[in-house]
Amino acid sequence: MAKSNPFTFLQQVRSETLKVSWPSRRETMITTVTVFVMAIVAALFFLAVDQILAEAVRLLLAIGS
Repeated sequence: MAKSNPFTFLQQVRSETLKVSWPSRRETMITTVTVFVMAIVAALFFLAVDQILAEAVRLLLAIGS
């Protein structure tokens, strides 16, 4: 395994980070809001499905007794 000194490593890291296309503040905010909205939509969907399935199980158990 080739060894390089820490200074060379840090230079390489810096040169690689300069190549990265960083998102703008606006793009970051839009993406963040989108993630929160989709998380809320998913939570509401699974809440509704859970309530429907719970009611179906309650009805099935009531029929059996």
